[in-house]
Amino acid sequence: MKNCGLVLEGGGMKGLYTAGVLEYFLEKELFFNYVIGVSAGACMAASYLSRQKGRNKKVNVGLVNDHRYLSLRNLLFKREVFGMDFLFNEVPNHIVPFDFHTFRATKEQFLIATMDCRTGEAVYYNKERNDDDLLKIIRASSSLPFIARPVEYDGRLLLDGGLVDPIPIRKAKNDGIHKNIVITTKPVNEYLKPNRATSVLKRLYRRYPVVADSFEKRLYTYNDSLSMIKTEQDEGNVFLIEPSVDLPVSSFERNQRRLLQLYELGYHDAKKHFNSIMHWLEN
Repeated sequence: MKNCGLVLEGGGMKGLYTAGVLEYFLEKELFFNYVIGVSAGACMAASYLSRQKGRNKKVNVGLVNDHRYLSLRNLLFKREVFGMDFLFNEVPNHIVPFDFHTFRATKEQFLIATMDCRTGEAVYYNKERNDDDLLKIIRASSSLPFIARPVEYDGRLLLDGGLVDPIPIRKAKNDGIHKNIVITTKPVNEYLKPNRATSVLKRLYRRYPVVADSFEKRLYTYNDSLSMIKTEQDEGNVFLIEPSVDLPVSSFERNQRRLLQLYELGYHDAKKHFNSIMHWLEN
């Protein structure tokens, strides 16, 4: 769909909601010339752009009980909750193969948001220039402090882009995309609340003080993004897709039944809104 963007929030396992929405879009062959995602949003977008129906469900529901995917064992032995080598090497290359050929052949722009640990700035990588390093970049975008190590790439040390641009609507606007579908993984009336983890981050990342600063400011960054989305929505420039039911699913959820419910909620919300989306796109 020309002149319209798709903006995808992160959220760890809450990203199964986005996966469900994108699965319905895949079935309807609805694509957009500009897609931008952060963390789990970028993960789910990759399989959508590679046109692999069912892959997000197979990976993120089917494999979640494998301790290599998500476990305290990972934290104890690898200092990461999610098994990043497993998720960004073994799974896409061997277990549930990612279709790199189709991904590279598709025409959509795809941007992935990360954060530079040294400067605290948001850094965006584009599929056109960085497709050979797709998995490494999405891994960086998904590397949240506390639960994953920073990723070295492009002369930078990178972490989860959600720290500085959790819902990258402003980046889409700055890139000239004035009409956007935004998919959030929790209701937009759920503003972030203060978090006490900043002092711990300051110790863990004492060589990179901007990491703790960004985490502390994320409260305002996130809520500012929500405010912008609401303004854009009122002006007719954003079509928002958000969970119609607030299901009890955490960012580190391992319960397959709950994850499947969230996935199906995303699918049915997309189906429910589809006619309205098409009408909005045509006007």
